[in-house]
Amino acid sequence: MFLDRDGVINRAFVRDGKPYPPSKLEEFELLPGVVQTMRELREAGFVVIVVTNQPDVATGKQTREVVETMHDRLRALDLCDAVKVCYHTDADACECRKPKAGMLLEAAEEWQVDAGASFMVGDRWRDVAAGKAAGCYTFFVDCQYGEEQPESPDAVVGSLEEAGGLILGGRLARRGSQR
Repeated sequence: MFLDRDGVINRAFVRDGKPYPPSKLEEFELLPGVVQTMRELREAGFVVIVVTNQPDVATGKQTREVVETMHDRLRALDLCDAVKVCYHTDADACECRKPKAGMLLEAAEEWQVDAGASFMVGDRWRDVAAGKAAGCYTFFVDCQYGEEQPESPDAVVGSLEEAGGLILGGRLARRGSQR
């Protein structure tokens, strides 16, 4: 189970139709239903891995320390098995930055899960494209941003809670990677 962070797990800050990550720890607010959903997914045997682009570190708008402290909060709540972060910008042309599948494939290898039998939940076209490139079943959390929309997500939902409900409720074929 691969999850994007901003807009899926925690609140994103929307300006001019575009989402932005929290700029300080005090703004890192988990969305309704996220804690319960992530715990239920893990209890059901899913390996839950957060995969997030954080280019503001590369551009100097954010510190790596603040980003890592946000991730420490997720780990302290025992909500995920791992967090993968790309700190690059598009100009770096790295393999880890979504829409490329590098973070997902690396995590799949580390955790010995089949990416093609996994789910990717994200709120931007980059997340869906990365999930597709890795062979995942993709959920697009439609937050009504005023930006490019994803191409052919497998499902469109309003929240991680809704995606989790579909998976755990058996309304999808059981494809998720398990521990």
